[in-house]
Amino acid sequence: MEANGPYLNFFFNPVAIVGSVLEQITREKFDYGKHPPTGKRVVIEFPAPNTNKPLHLGHVRNMLLGQSLTEILRACGHEVFPVNLNNDRGIHICKSMLAYQKWGNGAAPDVKSDHYVGNWYVKFSQEEKNNEDLNTEIATMLQMWEEGDPETRALWEKMNHWALDGFKETYKKFEIEFAKEYFESDIYQKGKDIISRGLQDGIFKQHDDGAIYAELEQFKLPNKVLLRADGTSIYMTQDLALAFQKKQDFNFDLSIFVVGNEQITHFQQLFKILELLGLEAQQFHLAYGMIELPEGKMKSREGRVVEADDIVTENIALAEKEIRKRYSDLSEEEIQNRAQVIGMTALRFFILKYDPTRNFVFNPDESISFEGETGPYILYAYARISSIFEKIQVRIPKKVNYSLLTHETEVALVQLLQKYPDIVREAGNSYKPHLVARYLLDIAQAFTRFYDACPVKDAEVPLRAARLALLRAMQVVLRNGLGLFHIHVLKKM
Repeated sequence: MEANGPYLNFFFNPVAIVGSVLEQITREKFDYGKHPPTGKRVVIEFPAPNTNKPLHLGHVRNMLLGQSLTEILRACGHEVFPVNLNNDRGIHICKSMLAYQKWGNGAAPDVKSDHYVGNWYVKFSQEEKNNEDLNTEIATMLQMWEEGDPETRALWEKMNHWALDGFKETYKKFEIEFAKEYFESDIYQKGKDIISRGLQDGIFKQHDDGAIYAELEQFKLPNKVLLRADGTSIYMTQDLALAFQKKQDFNFDLSIFVVGNEQITHFQQLFKILELLGLEAQQFHLAYGMIELPEGKMKSREGRVVEADDIVTENIALAEKEIRKRYSDLSEEEIQNRAQVIGMTALRFFILKYDPTRNFVFNPDESISFEGETGPYILYAYARISSIFEKIQVRIPKKVNYSLLTHETEVALVQLLQKYPDIVREAGNSYKPHLVARYLLDIAQAFTRFYDACPVKDAEVPLRAARLALLRAMQVVLRNGLGLFHIHVLKKM
């Protein structure tokens, strides 16, 4: 600080913060980056699949956004409840059912059960092109389901179990867990009741054909049909019911919906209708972009979709191939263990490094690279630090002279580590997990610059201890940040 006429000039000494930052990270370890409890209760709904086909690459983005945002908001101090809505009834479900009823001959699944159900959905779409009468049969089947026809319900229960059992296997691969799972079949009637009361109270209106709708043009939104003329429900019917059910179950302050950006208008309508119905709580639609294949968008009706199970298998296989190429002397068990971690890391990070609103093309080969903006690149940085500790075989003393860390790459790295709690808060406040991903890449790149400029093993003992403490702190932040994505670190690649 110095006087300059009527002013006082303050000068910031970045070296002075080095010790306090590294001591805080060393002290807090797994808790570094976590914020005090806020008392805020948040419900995050994802991935809300239809039970007529397996989870695909689009669902993978949905699940990873929902899962990572759950962990980020928990680190922000909120109490977070991830929930899932299974869309297990309706026209789309009846398509798989009708195809199986007509051509399945009562057979049991001969592949993973949700894939088996999806095959019948594809079969219906193929047959529908040459037989428009199938759509009439679908409408009839849906009415029979809603009327409780025993045969229709029995078929529905069987195929639903197949789909749900398959989903559980896929969720396990991604370490997805829910505080509660909901089913459209359990709540759609409650939605009808809410709509009927809204009609009686003058909130909703009715067309001449009997369809009930919300008049939203005054709010610069399209009017929205809530019940069809024949009395059958639509997505909005159960969305209304679920909003009130979640409020009852969790008494949330904020409800987040992780759903693709093609549904932006739907959620604008939903939130306005909930407001008209008197539901007092903040609602947010995390509208994410499309993942595309090299040849274009995914279309499940045409059977031209990358299924979640297949992309997991492919990424792990690519990781295994890379490991065998690099490390031929590893045991088979170690190869498989590393391939599992690296393959899943590659998949998770490639998807989460993009702003949720962006469209992008998924490239498995690029995702698995040990160089560039990839998950394996960050894992490799962590493993290189572990290798340094293994080679030196020196414990970090309790008292470290942090004032020795004066090199520009050392100071820059500490300043970067100091930002981690703020990055977590910013990612939570903006609902953008990619901010954490970009930050982790910055750390890995800063480590490379430090490694090239600052020798550790051959440094004088006091300086070596300080640099080891810096590396240990960097490992803590990398591990904590990757943990928000459910990415597991490796001491050896």
